[in-house]
Amino acid sequence: MKKKRIYFFSGLVLLGMAGLLLRLVQIQLLEAESFSKNQINLIENSVNQRTQQLTIDEGRGNFLDKNGESINYESKNVLILFPFLAKMDWDSAKVANILGVPKQTLHTEIEEAKAPFVYGGPSPYILNENQMSEINNLKLKGVFALKRKYPKEEIIAEQLIGLTGENEERFHARYPDRVKGATQKIGISGLERSFDEWLIAEQESKLIYHVDARGGPLFGVDVKYLAPANPFYPLNIVTTIDSDLQEKMEELIDGHSIKKGGAVLLDIETGDIVASVSRPSVQKGTPFQDDGAKNLMASEIVPGSVFKTVVASAAIDLNLVNENEVFNCDENIYGVPADKPHGIININESFAVSCNRTFAEISKNLTERSARTLDDYAEKLGLIGDIGWKGSVFHYEDFQQLQLDRGRVFINDDERKDANFAAQTGIGQREVRVTPIGVANMMSTIARGGRKQSVRVVSGIRYKNGTELIDFPVQKEDSQSISPYTAMKMQQYLRNVVAGESGTAAFLQTSAYEIAGKTGTAQTGQYSGDKELYNKWFAGYFPFDNPKYALAVVNMDVLEYEGGIYPVFKDIADMIHQSKEAENQ
Repeated sequence: MKKKRIYFFSGLVLLGMAGLLLRLVQIQLLEAESFSKNQINLIENSVNQRTQQLTIDEGRGNFLDKNGESINYESKNVLILFPFLAKMDWDSAKVANILGVPKQTLHTEIEEAKAPFVYGGPSPYILNENQMSEINNLKLKGVFALKRKYPKEEIIAEQLIGLTGENEERFHARYPDRVKGATQKIGISGLERSFDEWLIAEQESKLIYHVDARGGPLFGVDVKYLAPANPFYPLNIVTTIDSDLQEKMEELIDGHSIKKGGAVLLDIETGDIVASVSRPSVQKGTPFQDDGAKNLMASEIVPGSVFKTVVASAAIDLNLVNENEVFNCDENIYGVPADKPHGIININESFAVSCNRTFAEISKNLTERSARTLDDYAEKLGLIGDIGWKGSVFHYEDFQQLQLDRGRVFINDDERKDANFAAQTGIGQREVRVTPIGVANMMSTIARGGRKQSVRVVSGIRYKNGTELIDFPVQKEDSQSISPYTAMKMQQYLRNVVAGESGTAAFLQTSAYEIAGKTGTAQTGQYSGDKELYNKWFAGYFPFDNPKYALAVVNMDVLEYEGGIYPVFKDIADMIHQSKEAENQ
């Protein structure tokens, strides 16, 4: 009996030891880099416990403008000091003399430090190249002058570029095979999200030294510089953004006090986004708690009369109406006297003065012909649908550069069959929703003579050394979206909106460019007190005879007699003219 108890307890001890051994194998060998359901990197955590370190470059890829200049990061020459200097005799007087600061200032900051730090804190003391060389030539342990990578305080086209954040759970869900650097930033929105797989860090660059339990040097005061050995990373995403035009366009949008809305500028030949401004701005510290993080230029909103461009294009292309036919523009879409009567006029004149009755009637005729006519022509013009760059990239069969709402004309088939709903749709109300990028793209299609192209915002991905990894070519459709004749007529109609005797945008006749375009004032269904709010649009292209740029501007949720949009459009067009004139001198 006694032997049985001995064998029993011995067996329990052996089982316990075997269990501990297996647990040790699990921890140290099998799951050292991804322990438990939380995917904890034990190796990384153990290193962090016995080291003090300062990150020089988090390793995430960069966004460049069309000229190769960084959009979201900048390098600053800074001085880095280590806390163990407080326990050493070092030549602080020489360093202070090079900086032009009192020696005691350096000592005070070092004594208060518990980890390596950049001298000057969040607003670092910026060194010139001579100061960098002089400090490094002193060869003082724990004193380093080097270039450190910083996120820019002000990032242009911020909603288009997108935001990043640290989310360990989301990181592992997106990249289940990657366990190192689980706390690194990942893309949450915009291009940061679309191109995240190419942007995530391979490895950080950091200064590091080992400490004991009290924070003292464990192996002397030797500091190591750890950096990726791969010369090709991080990657650079080359955008189509023109930084000069982008900055100036942001200034103009803010100067005209557009609180909600913005503008998007396209290169007509390539379909490239040259500049994109969305307001409100991103609020620092709380980017996901307000509307500022949302790119309104890529979001569905009510277009109002801008949509009449689709109705007119469809009617001309299908030979449904000609300029000998007239419409009673003394009446509104319901057949009662209009608030602003325009007389008995044809389609050309109706487009110039934006007569609702004409386009309500044409819209009903178009939907009677085919329930999807308006949807089809909105897609033909590049207003809705898959209008962004889309193609096969590595293991992505349908990679899309832009996170862009598709837009819509009708919300369901029942509304397509209702004549009253068709009438409201024809003037860009009811359930019509489009993006400003789509509106600018529609103007580009017409300016190109009816040929649709995809909207592009990234031209390529480059290795760190500048060689090409991926090229995103301009995507042109082989066939005409609308006939050349239709495009020619629509070019005339759009020009008459500005240059015609009764055109709604006569204000733009004083612009440095000859402009063609369309106005829009859309009811939003939102109110401020008892007063309805509107989206005010102007979208068009210029120069008229040799189109280079398409521009859509929208001022959202403003009162009927406030928030005029023509001065904004004119100022942007004039700014571009001045910039191009300066380049040519």
